[in-house]
Amino acid sequence: MEEAVIRKLIKTAVRQLSYSYAPYSHFKVGAALLAENGTIYTGCNIENAAYTPTNCAERTAFFKAVSEGVRTFKAICIAGGMNGKLTDYTAPCGVCRQVMMEFCSPEEFEIILAKGADDYKMYKLKDLMPLGFGPGNLREGRHEEV
Repeated sequence: MEEAVIRKLIKTAVRQLSYSYAPYSHFKVGAALLAENGTIYTGCNIENAAYTPTNCAERTAFFKAVSEGVRTFKAICIAGGMNGKLTDYTAPCGVCRQVMMEFCSPEEFEIILAKGADDYKMYKLKDLMPLGFGPGNLREGRHEEV
């Protein structure tokens, strides 16, 4: 992936921290999701007093894109930290990884974890979700009889 695209995704994800609604954990997260068509969908985490309805930044971005008919993606950048301060890399939770498995190629989809424009790590989805379960697992002929 081109350095200019990576920097744009990082800048966009960091900007989303300001929209985060995290009055309980104070852990703000921003995400920038790059679709195959070049559109960037944004997301922030949105907490809820009942906790269970809380939605992560990554899923917010995916759900925005899917709700607009987009279902193919190239990469996502995630940035987060306590009170919005980027002191460490923020990896996607298990639920977000599962959502990524639904719409992305584990071998091709890139996940950028950023602490800043010059401080980031890149992974493939397969690295963060080894032996992941996705739509391909439900195709006929995929499983043997037990």
